[in-house]
Amino acid sequence: MDLLDIKPFEICSIRPPTENSSLTFRLARNCYWNGCRFCPVYKLGSKFSKRSIDEVREDVRRAKAIDDLLFDRGIGHPFYSESDFPRAASLAEEISRAKWEAGMIDDDCDGETLLPRPIDPRLEWFLSWFKDRPTIEDGINNILGWRIAGGKTCFLGDSDSLIFKPDFIAESVDYIKSRFPSIARFTVYGKTRTAARTRSPAELRAFRKAGIDRVHFGLESGCDGVLSMMNKGSNAEDHVTGCLRIKEAGISCSVYVMPGLGGSALSGDHAEETVRVLNAAGPDFIRLRTLEVFAGTPLEEDTRDGRFIEASEEQAVREIRTMVEGISCETELASDSASNLIPVFGKLPADRKAMLGIIDSYLCLSPREKLEYSLESRLSSFLGQYGSLSGDLVKALSPMIKNGRIDTSAVPDAELGEIIKKIRAKLMP
Repeated sequence: MDLLDIKPFEICSIRPPTENSSLTFRLARNCYWNGCRFCPVYKLGSKFSKRSIDEVREDVRRAKAIDDLLFDRGIGHPFYSESDFPRAASLAEEISRAKWEAGMIDDDCDGETLLPRPIDPRLEWFLSWFKDRPTIEDGINNILGWRIAGGKTCFLGDSDSLIFKPDFIAESVDYIKSRFPSIARFTVYGKTRTAARTRSPAELRAFRKAGIDRVHFGLESGCDGVLSMMNKGSNAEDHVTGCLRIKEAGISCSVYVMPGLGGSALSGDHAEETVRVLNAAGPDFIRLRTLEVFAGTPLEEDTRDGRFIEASEEQAVREIRTMVEGISCETELASDSASNLIPVFGKLPADRKAMLGIIDSYLCLSPREKLEYSLESRLSSFLGQYGSLSGDLVKALSPMIKNGRIDTSAVPDAELGEIIKKIRAKLMP
């Protein structure tokens, strides 16, 4: 296979945690709404655009060429494993070198994101992970990770694939399956407002017939006051109607809820109204993503100017307790985001007692013990997400290292809180 024929394809940097190991293709670039005050994505000039079926097909062909090249080079044989990634990285370097020697430059996807300068270091960290223009190495890693995970799932992005007509979805899915026949599940992000107001029940059933198995909705809150404050673009009624319509169409419904989104002032209303909406909507999955105020967002400006007072970690945990205690529909709740403090997983209402026990064990801690718990939890999430600590975190934690372990006994509460805040700022939700 000629290495000069290998080109990058546009993977989806933003996707649900459950789709981290999925093969991904972009039906649209970025987010047409892009107005949520808490969201750091697409805030530095990324433009929304729908892609044509020819563009989607070209990306699928590029992905298939990479997949075939991995096979030809014996990467992943006799079986795929994590040990294949170094070999894949070497292959990416070989491709780049061959193109450079041939005087070829890929100008459609080169991994560069144009950033204004100076830029907040926290935002730069985030954007090192989010790539609007992926490289060949990004595509190789996406395919390799998908193969390691079994090669069964595909995510179609970016932000709201329900804006497309069912025929476009069907064409895209059919073409992907013709090149990657092992795929058994297709999932998308959606907006409840689109499902509730733009797509008819018949069109949603057509999405299911086309092959869409699950829609992920960012509900964030069931409180209209919070949704309005955050400029979400959907209200509680949209949430309920959109979820019910998706379920009636035979599509699995997964929703995201954001503890802390109401801030300190609306913490109680946020939790209670979210319970009401969840019980009415009855989603198959509820996934928690605790609010983190990211640099460069309108919400950061609100926080800096005092218009928004962040909820404390304890308030966010109490919100989760209200939800666990009040949800009566049959659903599965997962704390599968690095932004969450407490690992709460289970089916409701069956596992309610056990889940409340985990939450209450935290709430019973002293203020100092809560801080120490938070440090341990946040460090664990960081290492799980990145594998090692960044240089600034190593510098911050070094004075506490004694006999190979972190000893916080001499660290004042305020200093410990600042270190926790530094770690949280780098966690990807």
